[in-house]
Amino acid sequence: MQDDLIARARTWLAEDPDPDTRDELAKLIDAGDITELSARFSGTLQFGTAGLRGELGAGPMRMNRTVVIRAAAGLAAYLKRHGHTTGVVVIGYDARHKSADFARDTAAVMTGAGLQAVVLPRPLPTPVLAFAIRHLGAIAGVEVTASHNPPRDNGYKVYLGDGSQIVPPADAEIAAEIDAIASLHDVPRPDTGWETLDDAVLEAYLTRTDAVLAPGSPRTARTVYTAMHGVGKDTLLAAFARAGFPTPTLVTEQADPDPDFPTVAFPNPEEPGAMDLSFAKARETDPDLIIANDPDADRCAAAVKDNGTWRMLRGDEVGALLAAHLVRRGATGVFAESIVSSSLLGRIAEKAGLPYEETLTGFKWIARVDGLRYGYEEALGYCVDPDGVRDKDGITAALLITELASVLKEEGRTLLDLLDDLAVEHGLHATDQLSVRVEDLSVIADAMRTLREQPPTALAGLPVTKAEDLNQGTDRLPPTDGLRYTLTGARVVVRPSGTEPKLKCYLEVVVPVATHAGLPAARVKATETLDAIKRDLSTAAGI
Repeated sequence: MQDDLIARARTWLAEDPDPDTRDELAKLIDAGDITELSARFSGTLQFGTAGLRGELGAGPMRMNRTVVIRAAAGLAAYLKRHGHTTGVVVIGYDARHKSADFARDTAAVMTGAGLQAVVLPRPLPTPVLAFAIRHLGAIAGVEVTASHNPPRDNGYKVYLGDGSQIVPPADAEIAAEIDAIASLHDVPRPDTGWETLDDAVLEAYLTRTDAVLAPGSPRTARTVYTAMHGVGKDTLLAAFARAGFPTPTLVTEQADPDPDFPTVAFPNPEEPGAMDLSFAKARETDPDLIIANDPDADRCAAAVKDNGTWRMLRGDEVGALLAAHLVRRGATGVFAESIVSSSLLGRIAEKAGLPYEETLTGFKWIARVDGLRYGYEEALGYCVDPDGVRDKDGITAALLITELASVLKEEGRTLLDLLDDLAVEHGLHATDQLSVRVEDLSVIADAMRTLREQPPTALAGLPVTKAEDLNQGTDRLPPTDGLRYTLTGARVVVRPSGTEPKLKCYLEVVVPVATHAGLPAARVKATETLDAIKRDLSTAAGI
């Protein structure tokens, strides 16, 4: 067994084109580090609907040039099998470790396969890549990014020619093509032949961002902005300047790309501590709101002053605010969200006489809704211009929430005032999340199995009126690994994260409230109920 492991490692080493990971793997082999080699060669990173994402390093269970070359070759084979023997594949990348290398390898593989590879000019936001696919009439797109994962990770996100991320069965078909590659030596990789784009695509994207705003709308809200050490700053500043907003005050410590993300444990605005520097800057400058992007700028967070202190708005709160703003502007078309997001969007759409759709988790599903006008997901993802970017877009979302803050400012009101109005009109929709990060993935599997075998009959004293195993699918949703519980006045969805080693439980409580005066008591009741649901759900799942 040990000899077989060493032999597999040596075979991998002989093919590895990267001197960094070759050196890393050679040292592990020479040291006879069976534990580490076993972890790296226990299987292969699985290509799924999120593409690839994992820790950087040598071996098939890590993100590295060998894994990326094989993934690119599998994608090229899939495209050709589906009749795309020619055509443009556009490639974007963020500023993480190895991202530029992975983008260059992908361009070489596509060129070697007879396809026309074009690469964005430098690290740019993921929505620019999603826009470029449709703008250039590409047959596919690749974004090298691990979004808001820790610094040690990187990833590989695949889009098809409609500008949306892949969904089944494309993921399984691409994975099969990857598995069919016997050796890296079988993959042609010329040194030249692809095109590095100039700024014309970025300019076209920025022209498009202007269109998300209402002509002549107020543009007065002052912002503090953090790029979270990612690639959003230059694009966002350009978009804000074109729109005529005041120049955002930058959180300078996090303004420029840095793949080590030195000021945050996790470069995700939702993580504890990630916004601390933004709050400090806001206390200095007293803006109307704080805007944050995640490192690849496809997500957007907003924070507001609440009773003298700054707090992050939940993704569901921003989602409802943007929906209300679009309704007020006379938007038509379908409003859509995933099953883990607040049901408030459905209430807003219904009141406005607009069609509403619920999808599985992820923008790969939301973006495919026919007639989509607006889509959002509670994890800070918003699609406000689906004809331009069929994915979440943290730049255009930032523009729209700042426009809304400007409109309200002119009326002597705030984003919190509008949230209060929505609560009185539709009921207070309070959401929270129980999120458990694990080292051992079996913990997640055990918790899901426990809940399936012994589903709770009540949570927080509220009876479970409907328990759904989403593995079976529903009349509106394809099968997915998840559980949904409907309670009297509440809802719970439990699922493993698709991109991180986390079990995620999404909670919502709806408390009717008749007047603004009743809001404080309703909030207390909602918080108490959410806390009780968390406790009971943790016990039921054994976590």
